[in-house]
Amino acid sequence: MNGSFRSKRKLAGLVVGAILLLISMLCSVLYGLHQFSLKDLWLAYSQFNGSNEHLILTKVRVPRTLIAALVGASLAVAGAIMQVLTRNPLASPSVFGVNAGAVLFIVIGLLVFGSSLTMSGMVWLAFAGAVATSVVVYTLGLQGGGFEPVKLTLAGACMAAFASSITSGIILINKQSLESALFWMIGSVEGRNLEHLLMVLPYMAIGMTISLLLSGSLNIMAIGDDSAKSLGQRLTLVRVLSATAIVLLAGSSVAAAGPIAFIGLIVPHLCRYIVGHDFRWLLPYTALVGAILLVTADLASRFILESREVPVGVATAIIGVPFLIHVARRKQHA
Repeated sequence: MNGSFRSKRKLAGLVVGAILLLISMLCSVLYGLHQFSLKDLWLAYSQFNGSNEHLILTKVRVPRTLIAALVGASLAVAGAIMQVLTRNPLASPSVFGVNAGAVLFIVIGLLVFGSSLTMSGMVWLAFAGAVATSVVVYTLGLQGGGFEPVKLTLAGACMAAFASSITSGIILINKQSLESALFWMIGSVEGRNLEHLLMVLPYMAIGMTISLLLSGSLNIMAIGDDSAKSLGQRLTLVRVLSATAIVLLAGSSVAAAGPIAFIGLIVPHLCRYIVGHDFRWLLPYTALVGAILLVTADLASRFILESREVPVGVATAIIGVPFLIHVARRKQHA
C-alpha cells in the first residue's frame, strides 16, 4: 500500500514538473528584450505575416527555448549516469572530456577553414570532437586490468588538459579564431535555430532512449560490482551502453550549445533529494528538472545586464559553484 502511494506521489511529481516546464518555456518564448503575449505567439503560427515580431518568435525564441530544454535534460541525465558509472558524486559529463574535445575540433576547424566555417559546420565539428575524445578516454579507462572508475576519471582529466593545451596553442597561432572559440567555450543557446536543433535531436533521442532502458541495470550496478555480478548483471555491456548514452547526450548538447557547466552535476543531486536513488524515477525527474533549470537560467540571463544578454553558461556557473562547494563539504563530513 505504501509503495503504491509513493509511486502515485512520484507520478504526480512528474505531472507537476511537466506543467512547470511548460510554464518556463512559455515565459522563455514571451519575455526578453522584446515582450510578447500568448496572442502574438498564436498569430505567429496561425497567421504568419513575416513581420519582425513573428520572425523573432518563430525563428529565434521558440527554437532557442526548445534547444535549452533539450540540452538541459540531456546534460542532467548524462550527469546522473556518469556519477553512478564513476561512483563519484562530483562527476559530470565533462569527465569524458567532451567539452575540451568539442572546443579543440572547433578551433582546428577555424584554423583550417577560417571565416568560411559555418555555424552548422561548427556543430558537426563539436560533436565529432566530443565523440572522439570520449572514445579515447573510455579506451584508456579500460587499460591495465579492466574498468576502474578512478582510471576513467584520471584519463578524462588528462585528455581534457591535453585538448585544452592544444586549443590554447592554436589560438595563440591564429588569433582570429579567438572570438569564435570563446563564444563556444562560454556556453550559450543564443543564436541557435531550428536547423541546429534538428541536427542534434536524433542523437539526443537515441541517448535518452538508451538511458531509460538501462534504468533497471543502473540500479543493480549502483550496489557494487560483486553484488551486480552475483545477480547476473553483464557489467561490461552495461558500462559500454552507459558510456554510449553519455557520449550521445553530452556530445550533442555541447555541439548545440557549447560546454554549459554544472547542469550535469547539480540536477542529479537535487532529484535524489526528491525521489531517492531508483533510476527508474531518477532519470525522468532528472530530465525534467534539467530542462526547467536551463530554460529558467536562460530566461534570467536576459535580465542580468540591461544592455546585453549574459551567456547562459555564466548563469549556471553562478548557481553551480556554491552547490559544488556544498556537495564537496557534505562528502567530506560523511
